[in-house]
Amino acid sequence: MSAYQKLEKKFYRLGQLGHLGAIVGWDQRTMMPKGGASARANAMAELAVISHEIVTGSDMADLFDAAASENLSDWQRANLREMHQSWRQESCLPAELVEAKSLAEAKSEDAWQEMRGKNAWDDFKPIFAEVVRLTREEADVRLAATDSDDAPISRYEALLALYEPGCSIAEIDQVFGTLKETLPALTQEIIEKQQSEAVTTPEGPFSTSSQEALVREVMLHLGFDFDGGRLDVSHHPFCGGVPEDVRITTRYSETDFVESLYAVIHETGHASYERGLPREWGNQPVGMARSMGFHESQSLLFEMQIGRSRAYVSYLVPLLEKQLGNKGAYTVDNMARLLTRVEPGYIRVNADEVTYPAHVILRYEIEKDLVEGKIEVGAIPELWHQKMIEYLGLETGNNHKDGCMQDVHWPAGAIGYFPTYTLGALTAAQLFAKLKTAISDIDRQIAKGDITAIREWLGKNIWSVASSLSGKDLIKHATGEPLNPDYFLTHLKDRYLDA
Repeated sequence: MSAYQKLEKKFYRLGQLGHLGAIVGWDQRTMMPKGGASARANAMAELAVISHEIVTGSDMADLFDAAASENLSDWQRANLREMHQSWRQESCLPAELVEAKSLAEAKSEDAWQEMRGKNAWDDFKPIFAEVVRLTREEADVRLAATDSDDAPISRYEALLALYEPGCSIAEIDQVFGTLKETLPALTQEIIEKQQSEAVTTPEGPFSTSSQEALVREVMLHLGFDFDGGRLDVSHHPFCGGVPEDVRITTRYSETDFVESLYAVIHETGHASYERGLPREWGNQPVGMARSMGFHESQSLLFEMQIGRSRAYVSYLVPLLEKQLGNKGAYTVDNMARLLTRVEPGYIRVNADEVTYPAHVILRYEIEKDLVEGKIEVGAIPELWHQKMIEYLGLETGNNHKDGCMQDVHWPAGAIGYFPTYTLGALTAAQLFAKLKTAISDIDRQIAKGDITAIREWLGKNIWSVASSLSGKDLIKHATGEPLNPDYFLTHLKDRYLDA
């Protein structure tokens, strides 16, 4: 067995353990009884340690040295690159830190699920502070272990690399700076335009059963395969599991069906990416999604580019009448206006696509300073309050459940993740611009509820490519140019001002 084959075998084992971890994580968020939290945290920590021991085995360095000189195909060479990157990221961490951080994150997420609804920031703060302490320690270790020319330059950049490899703080600051300069005036112009447009909001209640029937029908039309996935309920919508067994969750409000519907459309985009990854490279790093930014681009392409287009609304209206009853508000004109209404709000996951970047930039700025030690956990609520006023004109005060406690990411230790949401929005706009040139009658097909051609294009240019290319090469491969925020800004102007 060659050195490369030995490495493939090790990463196959890691992939299988990752499969178990993904399903266990889904269960923790959806089905697990409250009394199982402590035991589950210990089990997940042990699983993390086992995976860590495999990837940091004493023979790994020699295997990578030997494999580098072997005759490999292009995909094998790309897989070797991705395996080596994964090994470098994991081998620098001591097992004790891996275990401690896994335990702290499980405890923190469990506490968040209970304390968010109670607005209990003061009780949650010391639990979350331990996650932050260990995250800083992890970032320091990662930073010390890098030695290449393109190595992370700060604690935060070392964490960012886990979610968006090859992306720097300087690049994010430049893109976010453009959005901060452009979006406030654009947002105000859109709001002023929409003030003269009458909108009728459908009146509930909308039963959970009727909403579930609606979203399941939508999922089927969007290409979701229920033989390879399922839909459940959780505190926070997410897509988990593995490509062969994708798990989507949503949450239902009987006063607002839009929340559950578009959460499901969003997560179906994530699921489609996972299901479209090359199965022949399953359980290998090269066969995984390129990055969280690309993952988010797929969900936002489904939710925003397709799902809120007038063409898709014309397809959606009959489904609303069928599943929710004729409420009078279900006309194409009215629903198109309702689903593209721009209004600053407190909740990120419910935000329109124009104000959404402000939610991300706010979190990015706070978490970056938090990791770098420029602020401590206790400062978060006031900073959140100040930035909400500055970016969205809203005051949060002591409303922590709709403020700094609203997301699961920080409690679960996913610090460095938030920028990928807006990077994904920019990528989605650029990809959809390319799709419109590749599919001449794209609006007609969307209006029929047929996104087969869109899925085929994405499958060929994004999903099947997986991680064989770097992120920067993948966007060039799919669109012919580097990531360009102008596509996103043009999309907003076309949809909200020129339509």
